[in-house]
Amino acid sequence: MYTHGLNTAMTLYQNGTLTLSQAASRAGRSTDAFSMALARHGISVTEREGHGRSHAAD
Repeated sequence: MYTHGLNTAMTLYQNGTLTLSQAASRAGRSTDAFSMALARHGISVTEREGHGRSHAAD
């Protein structure tokens, strides 16, 4: 089911298991479309493409 795949991908992204690109691919969406879906669900995008998830202190 498409919605289940999107929800799973969002959860895995939010937990840091998948990168943005990996999660978008798993959800069957482009990176931009997946980023918009994350925003609609109140999940912030915390990586730039190609840089991985970064939690470095400022």
